Amino acid sequence: MTPPAAGKGQRYEDLDWYEAPEDYDAIYDVDTAQEADFLEAVFEEYATPGRGRRVLEPACGSGRLLAAMAERGWRVRGFDLGEAMVRFSRQRLREAGLAGTVVQADMSAFETPGTFDLAHCLVSTFKYLLTEAAARAHLRSVARALRPGGVYALGFHLSRYGAQRKAHERWTAERNGATVDCKVTTWPPAPSTRREKVEARMRVRGQGTERRSRTEWEFRTYDAGQVRDLLRGVPELEHVGTYDFHYEVDEPLELSDEQLDTLLVLRRRP
Repeated sequence: MTPPAAGKGQRYEDLDWYEAPEDYDAIYDVDTAQEADFLEAVFEEYATPGRGRRVLEPACGSGRLLAAMAERGWRVRGFDLGEAMVRFSRQRLREAGLAGTVVQADMSAFETPGTFDLAHCLVSTFKYLLTEAAARAHLRSVARALRPGGVYALGFHLSRYGAQRKAHERWTAERNGATVDCKVTTWPPAPSTRREKVEARMRVRGQGTERRSRTEWEFRTYDAGQVRDLLRGVPELEHVGTYDFHYEVDEPLELSDEQLDTLLVLRRRP
């Protein structure tokens, strides 16, 4: 991207939004309390009885849910591929006086010390895994990390093959005297390659300054049938529940192409 000419007091940056964790965090933090409530409810509803409260977050990003779960008495561990996100997450826990471990690692295949009662990955990060082999390797890694009867909450958007138009989502958040505007555009998925192009544009304004970033990437695409095919290849995990991004544990849904915002609850088999 070639930034436009900056006016007085403005600063334009060609940044990946994952290199700006505080701005990224401001956009997603609005849902943190609701998501943490849902994760605890899912654990109570679907996990088999056990004494532990250890939670793992692959692709933990800015650490907002690590901190929220630690505040609720969970022993937390997270990892992310982005160095800036790992630093920010560690600092966040440290400044809040919360215990937790954050390391740099790839979600496609990983090992963890010990086992966990709960794991989660909620904001479509799973779709960065661009092959079936990588997706299955991730799920098998999660299965190894969970105790028998532990659960994994996995959230991502399904794709509507045959769509002709781009889809747009926009968020605005306020933090520390700054306004953060974010627009995410998704291009129609390509059934032959199972890829879709995504672009995020972010603008941060406050105290007489402005900075912008643009990030482009590709996601792997799924419809409901492709999700079922994937899960059949990972028999270690049992699909026990489906929800949407309203996070209502008392309102389970069927896995269907009618509901694009999909959250799977997967339980580690004995």
